[in-house]
Amino acid sequence: MRVSRVLCSWLALTFVAVAPHPLLAQSLPALSGTVSDATGKPVPGAKIAAKNLDTGQIVTAAADSSGHFSVPVTSPGQYELSVTAAGFLDKVQAVSLPTSTTLNFTLVPANSNEPGNLPNAPPSTQTAPSLSDLGFPSEQTQSNAKEQALLDKRTHMLKIHQKLGLITAAPLVATVVTSLGAGGKKTSNTDRTVHMVLGSVTSDLYFTSAYFAIRAPGIKGTPTRGPIRLHKALAWIHGPGMILTPILGALAYNQKSKGEHVHGIASAHGPVAIVTAGAFGAALLSVSLKF
Repeated sequence: MRVSRVLCSWLALTFVAVAPHPLLAQSLPALSGTVSDATGKPVPGAKIAAKNLDTGQIVTAAADSSGHFSVPVTSPGQYELSVTAAGFLDKVQAVSLPTSTTLNFTLVPANSNEPGNLPNAPPSTQTAPSLSDLGFPSEQTQSNAKEQALLDKRTHMLKIHQKLGLITAAPLVATVVTSLGAGGKKTSNTDRTVHMVLGSVTSDLYFTSAYFAIRAPGIKGTPTRGPIRLHKALAWIHGPGMILTPILGALAYNQKSKGEHVHGIASAHGPVAIVTAGAFGAALLSVSLKF
């Protein structure tokens, strides 16, 4: 009797160990939830497919009249849930069992015009493409502190050049006006002196303005176009003229002060001054007017 009892106990334990236990089979919670639309209304008949990403096994279920569903999965792991319903966009979500068991899906109508609801629309978190994405190497897209400093210095000096050039125009016009009374036979020394002083002021301002243009650092690879090209070309006329005009004016002043008629090379003072003033005025207009 004692041997029989021991044998029966051993057989019972063996059966419990090898036979599928109902409690173990049900230890994994059911994968359930609801399917509704954006207004919260249930979507009955929606189809739910749960694919085990480890084994590839697919288990399906359908939502009832209240939108509730329950997928009979029995093994833990990573699953991909696909929810489909007529008139709605498909919804796919990854879940992990047994940690995720209850899911509520909200479906979006297939005819929705919202950008985020379009089937092929990019996600809202997608960022714009960078310059490197467009094929530009990093050495071309990264700023260069040295080149930026040169550019800032050039811009600053050219602004001073421009302002001084505009200021120079005022005494230049006054010099041209006073020249009408500085070359006559009855011209007084005062008229000639005023004309000479205005000419000297014009020359000083002009060469100061030219200094900032000449000393402004150049930027390699920057072509000269349009009005700037004309502006630089005119400088080859009014630049030498601004040097030659005061020299010829000094010769003419000395001759007039001695009571002589202006003669020789000094007689070119007037024509050279007119050409110089005209070229300077055209240079100002070339960077002041758009054409």
